[in-house]
Amino acid sequence: MKKYEIEGHEPSYLPEGEWELVWSDEFDGTELDRTKWDFRLNFWGKPFDAYTDQGVILDGNSHIELHRTERNGCYVSPQLQTGSNSFDIPKGGTENPWGQDEIWPLGILEEPKFVHRYGYYECRCKFQKDPETMWSAFWTQSPTIGARFEPEWCGVESDIMECFHPGKATTGNIMGGYGRQYRSEGRVRYDLNETKDGWHYFGMNWQPEGYVFYCDGKEVSRCSKNISHVPQFVLLTTEVTGYRSSQPKVIEGEFEDDAFIVDFVRVYDKVK
Repeated sequence: MKKYEIEGHEPSYLPEGEWELVWSDEFDGTELDRTKWDFRLNFWGKPFDAYTDQGVILDGNSHIELHRTERNGCYVSPQLQTGSNSFDIPKGGTENPWGQDEIWPLGILEEPKFVHRYGYYECRCKFQKDPETMWSAFWTQSPTIGARFEPEWCGVESDIMECFHPGKATTGNIMGGYGRQYRSEGRVRYDLNETKDGWHYFGMNWQPEGYVFYCDGKEVSRCSKNISHVPQFVLLTTEVTGYRSSQPKVIEGEFEDDAFIVDFVRVYDKVK
């Protein structure tokens, strides 16, 4: 891979070829740029108790910190996204143009901040101290995943990085939605090599012919089937153990702070 310099910030490491930066957040300043990010607060059509819009800190040195925090005696943590899915949005009110309020109380799907098709997606990050109880991820998702049988035309979930356990990461794709048609490709779990400063690079080269996933400049996985040909949005997310249960994780003893830290997120297009 080759180094691509960004003035005033850490460089990118890109696959061979010519690339053009089309979207990024360097997390400068001290406030989250809400023109680029929304909070994910709902899960499967309901507000979700484990998600929060609190705990996001920009440290003034071009880093964003996603902290787990406390609410009602439980751990909660933030999720950031540049778009959303219709199936996550809670049902709307009683207004319906055909008066069919009892069968179709759809919520309003807001305009995404950023969706994109193909390109190289990269972040530089430091992991939470305790991955056994706090999960972090950098990924893309289609707003229409699972809406048709063919994942190439309704999109997929591309997990560029997930960290569930100390010293390990997971990458790869989920296709077909999240029910009985769930499928995966190129999903691997691999060991993370220590770096001198604790920072790691994760990237995904998504092209019409397939995906290649990278960690610290080295290929870790690739997919060549079920390639999404629709725009997808970007997510930086954290979740606390217990988030898939009906209740978030109860704090036992003293509250312990923990955070997933990100230096930048960048999206490049390959110059044709």
